[in-house]
Amino acid sequence: MKKLCEFIVKCRIPILILACALVVPSLIGMMKTRINYDMLTYLPKDMETVKGQDILLEDFGKGAFSVIVAEGMTPGEIKELTEKLENIEHVDTALSFYSLADCSVPMELLPEKWYDMISEGDSTLIAVFFDTSTSADETIEAIRKVRQTVGNRCFVTGMSALVTDLKDLCEKEEPIYVGLAVVCAVVAMMIFMDSFIIPFIFLAGMGMAILLNLGTNCWLGEVSYITKALSAVLQLAVTMDYSIFLWNSYSEQKKRFPGDNPRAMKHAISNTLTSVLGSSLTTVAGFIALCFMSFTLGRDLGIVMAKGVVIGVIGSVTTLPALILVFDPLIEKTKHKSLMPKKMDRVAKAVTSKPGIFIALFLVILVPALYGYIHTEKYYDMSNVLPRNIDFVEANKKLQDEFDMASTHMVLSDAKMDTADAADMLEELGNVKGVKFAVGLESLLGSGVPEDFLPESVLGMLKSDRYSLAVISSEYYVGSEEVDAQIDEINSIIKKYDPNAMLIGEAPCTKDMVSVTDVDFTRVSIISIAAIFVIIAFVTKSVSIPVILVAVIEFAIFINLGIPYYMNTSLPFIAPICISTIQLGATVDYAILMTNGYKKERSKGAERKEAVSRALSAAIPSIFVSAMGFFAATFGVAMYSDLDIISSMCGLMARGAVVSMLAVVLILPALLCTFDGLITHTTFGMKRSLNTKNS
Repeated sequence: MKKLCEFIVKCRIPILILACALVVPSLIGMMKTRINYDMLTYLPKDMETVKGQDILLEDFGKGAFSVIVAEGMTPGEIKELTEKLENIEHVDTALSFYSLADCSVPMELLPEKWYDMISEGDSTLIAVFFDTSTSADETIEAIRKVRQTVGNRCFVTGMSALVTDLKDLCEKEEPIYVGLAVVCAVVAMMIFMDSFIIPFIFLAGMGMAILLNLGTNCWLGEVSYITKALSAVLQLAVTMDYSIFLWNSYSEQKKRFPGDNPRAMKHAISNTLTSVLGSSLTTVAGFIALCFMSFTLGRDLGIVMAKGVVIGVIGSVTTLPALILVFDPLIEKTKHKSLMPKKMDRVAKAVTSKPGIFIALFLVILVPALYGYIHTEKYYDMSNVLPRNIDFVEANKKLQDEFDMASTHMVLSDAKMDTADAADMLEELGNVKGVKFAVGLESLLGSGVPEDFLPESVLGMLKSDRYSLAVISSEYYVGSEEVDAQIDEINSIIKKYDPNAMLIGEAPCTKDMVSVTDVDFTRVSIISIAAIFVIIAFVTKSVSIPVILVAVIEFAIFINLGIPYYMNTSLPFIAPICISTIQLGATVDYAILMTNGYKKERSKGAERKEAVSRALSAAIPSIFVSAMGFFAATFGVAMYSDLDIISSMCGLMARGAVVSMLAVVLILPALLCTFDGLITHTTFGMKRSLNTKNS
């Protein structure tokens, strides 16, 4: 350790040169990392709905699907528009009622009921199929060209339209997220630290680490838009502590070794490594737990953030010490008195004087917090993450208001199914509650049109060598209880006629996502708690302390995730899974810091209340600065973002940091006082140390 610290201090200039040089390949790596905006692609690949999507693309050459609402257009204009749409690259088929009426199909032979269903007033529907997947870059570009082609009289719906608008909004907002996080973090550090320049030094060091983390994402091929939007802000928030640890230690060591800054920094690096390694382990464990999700968005975020924490630790003991030593003269000139006192004796004594009050407070709050935590509603419809004035949302509203169509399902069944059975199946599907219509080859033909009369493009759209395709329009919203019940009924019908039939589409995929993430939530919670429990047990050499510390932070998590229930708001489904893990991993450090101080004071012979009071007094400033840094880095983004999923997650992280801080400062001391006897008997070496002091 000593040689490593000496090497870092001695080679500070080469380290800075290397760090600056790595910025260039990091930027290149960032540009080469593809961003995925489709949440449904993270479902397990062995699920029937996912397999069905692959079959649709493989057998029918169709991946994405959009419905266009055309207003105030004549049949001739609509027919001309469908022809223009089919000339757009990656548009496989554009289909309207009028495009069926070519020279081979007399208009009067087509069932009039289909015309009535896709025409309302002066509005008509056009179905567009793409030959690429929902979130493919080619599909997004095709959606943009479709919008240019249809103009202002048409509204484009469908998952690909959602993904396109989501991408545009993210690319517009993401630079502002980082800017807000930086500004808020700088302000917080300038207020609570003792130098006006040191926050900028911190940001320079953390900025290099963040760029390196984002650049190395190119090894993963692609990351989700949530990961991209949150990773820089989150890395800044969770690794800021490491910079503060180093600076505080360096300031102390400079008093020991006046005039010898390199020597002071050697000791500061050594002390920081010891503190940060234990602290970062819990944070890394929290992010690694996300990798055990079947819904692989968790793995995406978990890998990137665990990598970011490791890179942040390395940067805090290499790049940052080099920067501080180089700019030390400027830092000294801009020092000011910190607003935070070194100790908080009066607050600590007030908290520890009557621990019973805070134990009672803990028990009183626990019940409603847990109830709210369990009953907070989650939403799964990704259209809810977008602002109401965006193109996709307006188009979707138009489709729902005028045609009572909220979602679309597709059925893949055996192409060799008896024609009469296929017709019966479609009739049954059409009678399911909430189904607007069910269209397949048999229902389209009726009894009057031979199969050979249909245009090849239409026939190829509905039938392949292996499968027949049927389209079902539903009045129910994606992710609603009504559509889930409808999907169950549809599945029971299609399986009756063909055991291998598959129901696919956004709503069936979303229903699968609900079941997968419900299991994931339990799994990730257990793994994160178990992993962090083991780490705390190892660090504190205790069996009881991990139980108390995890209980305190879980209590804070219950409060944080229970508040939305009482505010009558719902959360995006991914938020509770990620936030519970991140809050536990990132803020349990507050509890570890205070508990280590308590153990140290007890080992010196202090009585239990006095030991807790001293530890709390010394820990409050560090905990407060750390929590305010986390809060500052995330709160601004929460207030600014128009994307509800980003706003919700950043808001929960900001509030979680404050709630965890309050739980550690108010509840943990009471628990340590109450269970002091248990702790001393179940912590390695602690009882022997106390006996030695007492004798």
